[in-house]
Amino acid sequence: MVQGGLQVLVKEGLRYRGREGQWTWLLHRLTGIGVFLFLALHIFDIFLMVFGEEVFNELIFLYHQPWARVGHIFLFFGLLFHAFNGIRVTIMDFWPSLWRYQRQGVWIQTVIFLAVFVPSAIAILMEILGS
Repeated sequence: MVQGGLQVLVKEGLRYRGREGQWTWLLHRLTGIGVFLFLALHIFDIFLMVFGEEVFNELIFLYHQPWARVGHIFLFFGLLFHAFNGIRVTIMDFWPSLWRYQRQGVWIQTVIFLAVFVPSAIAILMEILGS
C-alpha cells in the first residue's frame, strides 16, 4: 500500500506542471515521508533497550558506520527543507494575499535553506571524513 501510494505521489507530482510550487509540494511530501520513517526507526531503536544493553549497542554501532553517517546529511536535508517549507506555507496561510508572491517566497526559502544547509553539510562531511 505504501509503495503504491508513493508511486501515485510521484506520478501526480510529475504530471502537474506548476513550476516552483509543484517541486516544493512534491519535495515537502517526500521529506515528510523520510522524516516519518526516521522517527519510526528511532522509536524502534529506543524500544530495543527493553531487550538489554547489548542489543541496543549493536544497533547503535551500525549508526556510526560511514554509510549511515552519510545518511545524516540526507536526514538533515529532509528535516531542514520540511521545516523551512512548512514555515513558508504557514506564513502564506496566515496572510493569503502573499500567495501571489509564491514564486518569490520559494526562492527566498531556497536561499535561506542553502545558506544553512551547505555549511552544515560540509561540517558533517568533514566530521565523517576526519573520523
